[in-house]
Amino acid sequence: MKQESRDDASAREAAVESDVHDKSLMRLIALGDEEALRELIEKHQGAVYGTIAKMLGDPIEAQDLAQQAFVRVYRAAGSYRATAQFKTWMFTIVRNLVFNEHRRRSRAPFISLHPPEDEPSAPGFDAPDTVNKTPDESALQAEMLRAIDAAILALPEQQRLAIVLRRYDEFSYEEIAEILKTSVPAVKSLLFRARETLRLALRDYLETDNDIGT
Repeated sequence: MKQESRDDASAREAAVESDVHDKSLMRLIALGDEEALRELIEKHQGAVYGTIAKMLGDPIEAQDLAQQAFVRVYRAAGSYRATAQFKTWMFTIVRNLVFNEHRRRSRAPFISLHPPEDEPSAPGFDAPDTVNKTPDESALQAEMLRAIDAAILALPEQQRLAIVLRRYDEFSYEEIAEILKTSVPAVKSLLFRARETLRLALRDYLETDNDIGT
């Protein structure tokens, strides 16, 4: 128990230090420091790209929207005020881009979030672990990953983003509430409904509740 408390405290301390550094980079970016911009992009591009890809199911479009997100961050540097955690502010930009793109499409085409086994994984993707697996086991896992992709893409957009932010990006309830511009109880309700929907859709594959976010 004491070890868990120390781990939590260390994680919080690391998060605070990371946020202070992000805000320092933003001040430098506002002054025209290109190296600071490059460092900020390298630090966050995996999470931003991965989140957009999981939301849209389209890796190619995700690359374009991720670039747009950082362009918006750059353009807002001069007016940015460090009143909130930088990462939640940045992901509010991501949310706006993704929701606008989702509404632009009548139906988002399904492209697996997991690349073929003979292609390298893109940042933010969860590639299947095929080491020491039989062909049947690998095929079953690939089928399961496709089912997870499809189930997440079928969720309403707010539920989908809440699940992605919680499960893959490990945001807190409070941070997700800030990104979605809603309350913590509303976030918990979104996550509950999303998990129930996913459990039903994936009941043939998942055996424990731990497989779908916490």
